[in-house]
Amino acid sequence: MAKITASVYTSHVPAIGAALDMGKTTEPYWQPVFKGYEFSKQWMQDNTPDVIFLVFNDHATAFSLDMIPTFAIGTAASYQPADEGYGARPVPVVQGHPQLASHIAQSVIQQDFDLTIVNKMDVDHGLTVPLSLMFGQPNAWPCPVIPFAVNVVQYPVPSGRRCFELGKAIRKAVESYDEPLKVQIWGTGGMSHQLQGPRAGLINREFDNAFLDRLIADPAAQAAQPHIDYVREAGSEGIELVMWLIARGAMADMAGGAAPRVAHRFYHVPASNTAVGHLILENT
Repeated sequence: MAKITASVYTSHVPAIGAALDMGKTTEPYWQPVFKGYEFSKQWMQDNTPDVIFLVFNDHATAFSLDMIPTFAIGTAASYQPADEGYGARPVPVVQGHPQLASHIAQSVIQQDFDLTIVNKMDVDHGLTVPLSLMFGQPNAWPCPVIPFAVNVVQYPVPSGRRCFELGKAIRKAVESYDEPLKVQIWGTGGMSHQLQGPRAGLINREFDNAFLDRLIADPAAQAAQPHIDYVREAGSEGIELVMWLIARGAMADMAGGAAPRVAHRFYHVPASNTAVGHLILENT
């Protein structure tokens, strides 16, 4: 049977992708950010999964304001890097895993979560920046990726509790797949940031680090935190952090297993107009 071996959490700041693509990673401003992922790149080489289930949010690329699914799973064979207005990022085409993706869709929908099935879409920085941070600049991504898009752009958005419970359903789906695959689940987005209005540029270190503490040690309590707390404390775009709860809900301790091991934790401000948070948890 397939098994979730680890969860990875990271911000997906578009400026990070631009800095990497333009060769600015060693500049004084960006060097501390990329240094925080040096361990992670080596860890990925040592722990390359068979498949990555990557939770992210689309930024009006695959979905416009005309149609926004709450949860959408990619079941295609491949996904092109999106042109977000300044040309597509110079990164490899993302290869999918239609068989596992379709199985997860079937299982999760039968567990009463409504998913939108997406057979064709381009993927934007929300998905490609995390891959670049963890894998660098390879000629091809080293494993297939299942994109899982969550609406955290247009209200109403899903609650932290629903995301957390969805993660549990995804774990059950993965474990019922009849092939011995090693699967990682990634939660991306955040951390505290606001892109518009009087509070544009807001960063809340205290909230971000408390979130990381609770995500590790008491994710159920974090899942109970209401939306308004994210908006007040972490800014309007801080709500992206509920996507991390999907990945956390899929870990073994949420089904009676042992607590995960913290392989790596990193936090840095600023990167463009936001905080950068990163965490790797291993099932033991």
